[in-house]
Amino acid sequence: MPHFVYILEMLSGHYYVGSTGNLKRRIVEHFKGHGDKTTTDGGFKRLLYAESYPSRALAEHREYQIKGWSRAKKYSLINNNLSSLKSLSKSKS
Repeated sequence: MPHFVYILEMLSGHYYVGSTGNLKRRIVEHFKGHGDKTTTDGGFKRLLYAESYPSRALAEHREYQIKGWSRAKKYSLINNNLSSLKSLSKSKS
């Protein structure tokens, strides 16, 4: 069964990154105010992005990776801007 990593746009404009085994159900839960405190308290506008993985472990690994990214890097991922994503991934040292 596939697992998903997804990015929501919050009403505040922030991005929320999560993972789930059932994307449709999880979006409905967020919409109804169930689940994570961030989406329950802040509300969300829409689903911006989703990726599918063959296992929960891989999806969770990717979720934590994306959570560590800057807003600019997440924006590049959402918009499939690979050149910008690569330049934002380069080491600052």
